[in-house]
Amino acid sequence: MAELSPMMQNYLRTKSEYSDCILFYRLGDFYEMFFDDAITASKELEITLTGKNCGLEERAPMCGVPHHAVDSYLNKLVSKGYKVAICEQLEDPKTTKGIVKRDVIRVVTPGTNLSMEALDEKKNNYIMCIAKVGDIFGIATCDVSTGDFFVTSTDSLNKVLDEITKFSPAELVANDALIISGIDFSDLKFRLGVMVYPLKPEFFDEERCQKVIDEHFENNNLLKSENNDAQMLILSGGGLLLYLLDTQKTSLTHITKIIEYNTNAFMVLDTSTRRNLELTETLREKQKHGTLLWVLDKTKTAMGARLLRSYIEQPLIKKSEIEHRLDAIDEFNNRPIDRDEIREYLNRIYDLERLISRICYYNASPRDLIAFANSLSMLEPIKVLLKDFNSDFVKEIFEHLDPLKDIKELVENAIVPEPPISVKEGGIIKDGYNEMVDEYKRAKTDGKKWLLDIEEKEKEKTGIKSLKIKYNKVFGYYIEVTNTYKDMVPEEYIRKQTLTNAERFITPELKELEDKILGAQEKLYSLEYELFSDIRKKIAKEVVRVQNTARAVARLDVFASLSYVAMKNDYVRPKISNDGEIDIKNGRHPVVEQMTKSGVFVSNDTYLNNKENRLAIITGPNMAGKSTYMRQVSLIVLMAQIGSFVPAQKAKIAIVDRIFTRVGASDDLASGQSTFMVEMNEVAEILNNATKKSLLILDEIGRGTSTYDGLSIAWAVAEYIADDKKLGAKTLFATHYHELTELEGRLPNVNNYCIAVKEQGDDIIFLRKIIKGGADKSYGIQVAKLAGIPKVVIDRAKEISKALTENDLNKDMTDNISLEALENNENYQQLSLFEEEKSSEMKVADKIRELDLFSLTPIDAINLLNDLKKELS
Repeated sequence: MAELSPMMQNYLRTKSEYSDCILFYRLGDFYEMFFDDAITASKELEITLTGKNCGLEERAPMCGVPHHAVDSYLNKLVSKGYKVAICEQLEDPKTTKGIVKRDVIRVVTPGTNLSMEALDEKKNNYIMCIAKVGDIFGIATCDVSTGDFFVTSTDSLNKVLDEITKFSPAELVANDALIISGIDFSDLKFRLGVMVYPLKPEFFDEERCQKVIDEHFENNNLLKSENNDAQMLILSGGGLLLYLLDTQKTSLTHITKIIEYNTNAFMVLDTSTRRNLELTETLREKQKHGTLLWVLDKTKTAMGARLLRSYIEQPLIKKSEIEHRLDAIDEFNNRPIDRDEIREYLNRIYDLERLISRICYYNASPRDLIAFANSLSMLEPIKVLLKDFNSDFVKEIFEHLDPLKDIKELVENAIVPEPPISVKEGGIIKDGYNEMVDEYKRAKTDGKKWLLDIEEKEKEKTGIKSLKIKYNKVFGYYIEVTNTYKDMVPEEYIRKQTLTNAERFITPELKELEDKILGAQEKLYSLEYELFSDIRKKIAKEVVRVQNTARAVARLDVFASLSYVAMKNDYVRPKISNDGEIDIKNGRHPVVEQMTKSGVFVSNDTYLNNKENRLAIITGPNMAGKSTYMRQVSLIVLMAQIGSFVPAQKAKIAIVDRIFTRVGASDDLASGQSTFMVEMNEVAEILNNATKKSLLILDEIGRGTSTYDGLSIAWAVAEYIADDKKLGAKTLFATHYHELTELEGRLPNVNNYCIAVKEQGDDIIFLRKIIKGGADKSYGIQVAKLAGIPKVVIDRAKEISKALTENDLNKDMTDNISLEALENNENYQQLSLFEEEKSSEMKVADKIRELDLFSLTPIDAINLLNDLKKELS
């Protein structure tokens, strides 16, 4: 019976230990894959599938990638959600008899990929671990590339989803209880790109988790935490750490702190709100351009860009912390020359956080260390400029900014300014750093002189002018003679190779010299690698100092960027309060004003409080600017709470605990939910979770169903929000239901506003100005005309509208009883004057009343008119 070859047996043993991974098995200069891995990889990487004799009758499917170009292939597989186990040769094949010893040195996953090509330098690459026990969730989040490590807990599944959305991890690992909790993981993968993997129960053994945390983090206080769910912090944090140690096969010395945070310490922004406000990516194109981050991010370093993103994703709710940030920006505004000089220095600083992580992983190249040292040389002049700053945050930055002179000098003294990429082919260590290196270099240099002497001597001896001494890895040094002179070659020359146009020879003298030169070269390369590795280890021991400095640089970069943006865009410092009052004078949308080609943006005032100005009903036609205005208010409040200046002439901002937005309409076909169901789910989420300190942005509640049902729901929602005994949250409520304007005067805290419109005959001009009062028209047909609906359709729509207006038999009755009907929870349809079978004209009229003109395409409108005409005929 056929038996697998010894090499293939060894491969399968390793594969059995990493069955959930694609195994990259090192064979010489290639990483090879076999069997199912080869079939999968060949398809995903679009490389040729071949075969290899494995001892069985059939050849084993095989494909491979060159080891020197492995990163690009690795990144492609990992980006598609595969885990890849790297199995390396642990012995030199040249000096080993039999099978070379191999083992997996690292498992690369979406959340642990450290490749600079794969990572977005301005975005963290998080891996998250969630443990569920009963109704409590422990959440641990880590960025392996920077060393950040956070833990928290919650008893709300919605908050779990909010945390996942906030961090947008590349990878999520969890215990079985979470996997079966009902979370739609396919949606997370589709919407956020999160790869989800279950972990075995042993990763969540409480004793193991506690032990690994105690051993790794010397000063962790999780058991002393005021959080009642300390056990969940340990399970999630320990589970994640065990997983990282298991996959990374290293001590992870760059993960130095475990930081506990409370989800209630920041403004809560649910998934819908983050999406609707376009904080870090646009709604449609999923890109940065056109977002709040795009406007505010003028940072000079990758570290600063990542920190600013986290500020936007986690607005503060503590007044003192907000004021500290505003003080720092204020001081930079008052010292623009110093700020701009600091930004020039910051521009030359590389990603210290990720560089120190690569150093701790011992995979940083010589060029990485030069970039590291060049960055450190910028710290001293920055510190000099910060010396006289007085704001608390800037003084704190000054104190934590260690210039790291010793590390900079170590690299500058040891590494050549322009080193090679490879760490094992010499040319790394500077002259004068190590005596043995200098001695080997002299032997190498003198060896070149010796070779030239032999070449000249042999030319004179033989008379062969074209004689050359050359080198390659196969033959070493050799004498090459062209065919023109081959008859003049001495008998003592030993032929090594015949080429088309030349012959290659060696001599005993040349062979002896080769042994001296190559011996010195090999020793030099080996010693340079040892010294370089030692330098990396010395720097790695200073990881805490480097990380503290990197965080200080990141904060400095953020405040300098926010100051630059504030002055450039004419932002003002908001007054932060806890009195419930939001008072914005001439506010502007921070993103829209930057994208407006004309450069002119119409500013608007906003006033909300907890009393008589709690709910603003906003009416007016589509395209007039209602949604822009409401988003504008949300973004100004959010900007204030991240500690930024805001686009306004003057602003007083009461701290809000949450911002909710219900904007736009869309189906969720994957889960079988209609537009209206999606809308109602979002409204339910808002009404069930908002508080009196929340800010609500509601746009067109009830549009997804019939007119009567929609109006009834919108009315009831507005009443519920406005009622201090029920919710009482500050709210901007845009609607097309003009009936809601009747709430002003009926409820003491409701006010009507509308978008000013100027009529010119059959045309309208949107003035983009919010004014007091309610709109008396929808201007739907005019908006349809602006959108480019064919004239014949517009004209027909006017005829129909006129006929409906003149023959609206329900109009007087509706005017007289709408308030009474709604207050008595009666349905408009029950108030119809027509109990008997309706005529065809009345049926057509009903259909037209329920039309949403703005959702019709031109062809839909024509087809509909044709159907209505047939029905009337």
